[in-house]
Amino acid sequence: MLTLHGSSRKGGNSDFLVEEALDGVDHTSMHLLDYQMDPIIDERHTEEGFTAVEDDYERILKEFLEHDIIVFATPLYWFGMSGQMKIFFDRWSQYMRDPRFRFKELVKQKKAYVIITGNSPDPKISALPLIQQFKAIFDYVGMEFSDYIIGQANKPDEIKFDSYAMAKADLWSQQFKQLRS
Repeated sequence: MLTLHGSSRKGGNSDFLVEEALDGVDHTSMHLLDYQMDPIIDERHTEEGFTAVEDDYERILKEFLEHDIIVFATPLYWFGMSGQMKIFFDRWSQYMRDPRFRFKELVKQKKAYVIITGNSPDPKISALPLIQQFKAIFDYVGMEFSDYIIGQANKPDEIKFDSYAMAKADLWSQQFKQLRS
């Protein structure tokens, strides 16, 4: 199990909710903020394909491809995913064409879970377009979208007061423990 943290700040509400959801569950966590991921120039339709980008992306991708369950965690930034998370997905275009990674084959074997935290007037409504975006991404590559949590929080530790998000995180933890036993 792998968690990809998309927040631009460590130890925030998204991280806390992930910790609750994966409490007692063996997993690997990667904070995308810790890696250099450069945007790419869209060269999908050129004969040569994408120009290589010298950054840390392939390290993240290799880890991603080695796990069967992926938890994507991002704050709701301007009603969308974080920039780091968006670059992670944008780069899939490059690696869908790269035979070294067998991306198209391996991604279909994965289950996705999404955690979003935000504090718009009602993030459980305003984050739904982002949930739809995640679903569209997963559908496009044939990845199973298993579940999501939307939590309401702004300042650090406010997520503790969202009883629904906390209860659902606890439910996930129980379910993940059963999967791994």
